[in-house]
Amino acid sequence: MKILAISDCHYRYNVSNQEDASNAQILLRFLKTCVGKYDLVVWVGDIFDLWWDGKYTIIKQYFPLLKIMAELHESGARLIFISGNHDFWFGNFLPDFIGCEIHPEGFTLKTDCKVMRFEHGDTHTTNDLRYQLYRKLIRMKTIRNLFALLHPDIALSLGTLLSRSSRTRKEHEALRTAKTKGLKHYAAGLIKQNKADIVIMGHSHNPALERLGNGFYANCGDWLGHYSYIEIDAGIPSLKQYSEKELR
Repeated sequence: MKILAISDCHYRYNVSNQEDASNAQILLRFLKTCVGKYDLVVWVGDIFDLWWDGKYTIIKQYFPLLKIMAELHESGARLIFISGNHDFWFGNFLPDFIGCEIHPEGFTLKTDCKVMRFEHGDTHTTNDLRYQLYRKLIRMKTIRNLFALLHPDIALSLGTLLSRSSRTRKEHEALRTAKTKGLKHYAAGLIKQNKADIVIMGHSHNPALERLGNGFYANCGDWLGHYSYIEIDAGIPSLKQYSEKELR
């Protein structure tokens, strides 16, 4: 089986500068090359910088990305979406109209004699108690129901204010190191307990592929500068980057 895992694209609906526009186009060009190439595509969270779909509405600015997601599915790829800390208020749009399965907390796959665990990673950081409290609050059904009463434009504006965008929030190196440490510690535990051979995560924006004991910790990185992703072919993981040659 050939698998693509990608995370932290932070595709924006309110593009405010040239960097946002450029990152979006780079992502779309890359995904176009993936159509018909993979058996499974795992979206490991924070693909969208903010997500909302109501009973009759979606965010129209996401159409270019949603179109390619549908093309990937139509080409034969199974699509798995793991909720991130920016995209988690999912309704029925992705499953019913795109063919994408939603797995809020993570996804385990057994194939090619390997057990693979995919998670975004935001619940395993060691340096962000404030976010962990916010995460529990914002995902409450009551909060979503309150937002659903608002006009979509107002709901999205409030959602943007509530969302602590990791694209723009500057982190000290010590905080980034602590975040990565938490993810690796969690991955090492799963591998040591024989619950996974490969643990694939995102969230830290730090692309990585490291051997831990008898398994691997892999981090997809991001599409805000690294343009990185994880590819698993016949049970063998590799960290890849969309090359400068391809970017041109």
